[in-house]
This record gives sequence, structure tokens and C-alpha cells, in this order.
Amino acid sequence: MTRALCTLLLLLASSFAGADNLRPAYLQISETSANRFDVFWKVPARGNYARLSLNVRFDPSIQDVTERQGGFVGGAHVQRWSVGSDHGLADTPVRIEGLEKTTTEALMRIEYRDGTTTTHRFTPDAPDHVIAAKPTWADTVVTYFMLGVEHILLGPDHLLFVLVLLLLIRGMRKLIVAITAFTVAHSITLILASLEVVVVPVPPVEACIALSIVFVATEIIRGQQGKPGLTAQSPWIVAFSFGLLHGLGFAAALGEIGLPQNAIPTALVVFNVGVEAGQLLFVFAILALWRVLGQTLSTYPSWALRAPAYLIGSLASFWVFERVASF
Repeated sequence: MTRALCTLLLLLASSFAGADNLRPAYLQISETSANRFDVFWKVPARGNYARLSLNVRFDPSIQDVTERQGGFVGGAHVQRWSVGSDHGLADTPVRIEGLEKTTTEALMRIEYRDGTTTTHRFTPDAPDHVIAAKPTWADTVVTYFMLGVEHILLGPDHLLFVLVLLLLIRGMRKLIVAITAFTVAHSITLILASLEVVVVPVPPVEACIALSIVFVATEIIRGQQGKPGLTAQSPWIVAFSFGLLHGLGFAAALGEIGLPQNAIPTALVVFNVGVEAGQLLFVFAILALWRVLGQTLSTYPSWALRAPAYLIGSLASFWVFERVASF
């Protein structure tokens, strides 16, 4: 299993290197009175004076009622304005212009005065969307489940942490216990942070998540040198400890999406279930690939067994410095 995962890590780690740069744009539309809405539009910046060329294009039936104002704030360009419509937003199209020319995505969140919310993810392949009517309970369940699945599968640091656990841990029983401990831990902090019982600044959390990968990569190297560390001996302890940290990262992502005020428990639980489903899907996919690689690749040069830990550690170290620099 170790050799197959080494091969897989060598293939995937390079694609993770630039993944942190794929920051999404964010569109929030808040109903303030009958058929009037405040708009907040945030686009990732490129330096202090440039941004991604992304713009919101509403249907002609939705008119601007105030001028767009904004500027560069914290690594992004933000704009605020108000729009109005005689018939509300339902069944009206909206487009993110320029998205099809990028590799990023945009998340839209609509908040209504009665507490209901709806969300939608724009992608380069689908920059257009027709706004639906106010969501039902079933719509909320489906939306937040898919958001949970997408967040874990599109989060390179979380996936890389799970990968290094798979690489380090020997034995299926230890692996199941460690993954369970990681799941329980990040579920706890996800819930506490989302409900604002625990409040921690996001940038230090992201830096520490990268540092957790560096730690486990170091443990892999120690094991290869015949000096197994804490992770190899008691993997569930490390998985649980760092799982608490990763749960804060999940909560930060959910904080950007927001929770519907009329269905907070439902959305929170379903988002967490989606995260777990995505994580299990990833683990099963890795184990399936390991079985295929184990049958097709029989010999490896000695450097191939050592390189993944150094590659992963270097990549995660870069993330640490990059994220600390952004404080």
C-alpha cells in the first residue's frame, strides 16, 4: 500500500501546488424591502491595483437604483450597490461575465427578509444561472449537502492531510480508527465555530492547517529512517488533534456561505454530512487506485519511496509561509 500511495502522491502533489490560488468570487444579494436588494460583489485581487475581470450582469428587468461603489480591501476588490425589480428575483437570469475565461468560480448567496436563503455556485463551464423561487426545506438539504461534498473535494490542504495519513498508517484497523477520530474532531469544531461558540481568526487557522501537513510529512521521514514517531505509534491522537484544527477551516468556508436563519440546524448537520461523504469518497477512491497500482506496478526506485514525504513537506511549508505572509 505504501508504494502505491507514493506513486499516487507524486502524480497529485504537483497539481495541489497552485490550488490555493483558485480563490472564488462572492456575490451576496440581500433583500432590504419589497423588491429591493443590496448587492455585495467581491472579486479576488491581483496585487493592490488589479483584479480578475469578473462582473455581475443581471437581467434587464433588474435595475441599479444606486451607483456601484467600492475598492480594494484585504486581497480582494469589493463593490456595493442596490438593485430593484417590480417582480422580485425569481425566474430572472444572472451571469458572471468573464468567468468562462478563468479557472476560478463564483458563489452567490441570496438572503430574503423572512430568513430564507439560497446559494448557487457559478463555474467557468456554467457562468449563467436563472434565480429560482425561495428554497424549500428539501432545497436547503440538497444545497448544503452538495456544498459540503464540494468543499472537501476542492480543498487541497484537507485532502493532502488525509493522503499523508493513508501513506503513513500501516494496517486497516489503525486507518479506520484514525479517519474516525479525524471525522469526530473536525465535526466538533465545525459545529462550535459555525454557531460562534468558538471564534478563531481564519488566517492563523489556515497557516496551522498547512503546518499540520508538514508535521505528518516529517513523521513519514522519521519512520523511513527507522525512528517512528507519535503519528505512527498512535495515529488516532494526531488525527483527532489536527482534526479539531481542520474543523475550524471547514467552519470558515461555511461562514462565507452562511447559514439560513430558518434552518440553521438542518443546514449545519447536512453540510457536515456532505463533508464526511466527500472525505469517504476520496478515501475509497485512493484505496481503489492503490489496488490497481499495486497490481500494475511491481518495482520502484529507492528515491520514489522517499520523495513523496519531501515533496509534500516542501509544498506544505510553502503554504505555511504564504499564509503567514498574508496575515
